[in-house]
Amino acid sequence: MPADRSERPLRVVLAEDSVLLREGLTGVLTRFGHEVVAAVGDAGALVAAVAAHTPDIVVTDVRMPPGFQDEGLHAAVRLRRERPGLPVLVLSQYVQRAYAGELLDTGDGTGVGYLLKDRVGQVEQFVDALDEVASGGTVVDPEVVRQLLRRRRDPLARLSPREREVLALVAEGRSNGAIARALVVSEAAVGKHIGSILTKLDLPPADGTHRRVLAVLAFLRA
Repeated sequence: MPADRSERPLRVVLAEDSVLLREGLTGVLTRFGHEVVAAVGDAGALVAAVAAHTPDIVVTDVRMPPGFQDEGLHAAVRLRRERPGLPVLVLSQYVQRAYAGELLDTGDGTGVGYLLKDRVGQVEQFVDALDEVASGGTVVDPEVVRQLLRRRRDPLARLSPREREVLALVAEGRSNGAIARALVVSEAAVGKHIGSILTKLDLPPADGTHRRVLAVLAFLRA
C-alpha cells in the first residue's frame, strides 16, 4: 500500500439511502476540501452517477433500496469490474467478512476499502481511509481484522504471533511507519517481518504494494 496519500481534492460520488447520513458525509468531505459531485440514495442512481461524473472515488453503503440487502455492494463490485482502476470505499452497518472478501476480489485488490459505519464518526480516521483508498491502498476495518484474529487460520499457521500482529495492521491499511509506532519497534524490523510474511505465504514475486494486497487477501480468506 502506498506510503504517501493523496493530498489533492477528490471528486466523490456518494451513495447512502439515509438522508441524514448522506448530508453528514457530504459536509465532512466538503470540510476536508473534497467535492461531492453526486449524492444519491440507491444503487441504480450510483451506477448512473459514476457514468455521468467519472469520479476519483466512490463511497457507498452496502444495503440500499429497493431490497435493502447488498445492492450497494453489488453495484460497487460491478463498477470495479467495469472500471478496474476506480477506487471504492464501502460502508457497512455490521461486520460481514464475505462482503470484504468479495470487494477485495475485484480487480487486483488495490484501491478498495471496507469500513463499518461507526468509523465515520471518527472523522479523521474516515478521511484518512478515503485518502488511502483513493491513492490505491487497501483498507479493512479494524473490527473485521479483530474478528478474523479470533478465527482458526490454517493458511497463516506458519506465521509467528508477531507476524500475525503485523499482518493484521497491514490489513487495516497502515504504513510501515504506523505499524512500527503501534508495536514500538523500528521500521526496519517491520520490513523484515513483512518480508517473512510474504515468503511464508508463498506469494509470487511482484511489486511490494501488490504483494501486500495479496497478503491481506490471504488473511481475509483464512
